[in-house]
Amino acid sequence: MHLLKKVTLSVAFAGFASLSASAMAETFQLDPTHTSVVVSWNHFGFSNPTASFSDVTGTLNFDDADATKSKVSVKIPVKTVDTRVPALTKEFLAKDYFDAEGHPQATFDSTKVVKTAANEYDVTGKLTIKGITKEVVLHAKLNKEGEHPMKKKPTVGFDATTEIKRSEFGMGQYVPYVSDEVTIHITTEASTL
Repeated sequence: MHLLKKVTLSVAFAGFASLSASAMAETFQLDPTHTSVVVSWNHFGFSNPTASFSDVTGTLNFDDADATKSKVSVKIPVKTVDTRVPALTKEFLAKDYFDAEGHPQATFDSTKVVKTAANEYDVTGKLTIKGITKEVVLHAKLNKEGEHPMKKKPTVGFDATTEIKRSEFGMGQYVPYVSDEVTIHITTEASTL
């Protein structure tokens, strides 16, 4: 009888441990080849140009059952900025804008994740550009979660947007004629390590 009790308790404990492990946030690594950061702004009221960044890296801990256990850390190499206008790209790399030589990386590190609806999350965190850190909120949407058909690994895909004031990061040239407000759109795929 005691042996049966011990076995039953052992099985129950093993099941609980397995359940706890599966409920923990999984760690995913961003795929730089399927991650892009696109920024847009208004130009004298006439147009809304864009610039993009590539080679973005980072990690994502995702727990859909308890979003508060989720977190994200992203690194964006500033030297990859591309406006598709060579003169403007050169200007963006210089000291008056991103100062790619002095501050080669922009970063985002989350401090809080809140699930706001099915597959939707508000991700609060610290955005650092040009050595200046400000709190921003990314509005993120889970596009898909499942096994990647080529990698055969658990994978998640997200899109996220936020808006910042570039003048707060030491890039206030031509405001207000060229908008201070910049919209950031991120799309990413991330797979388990």
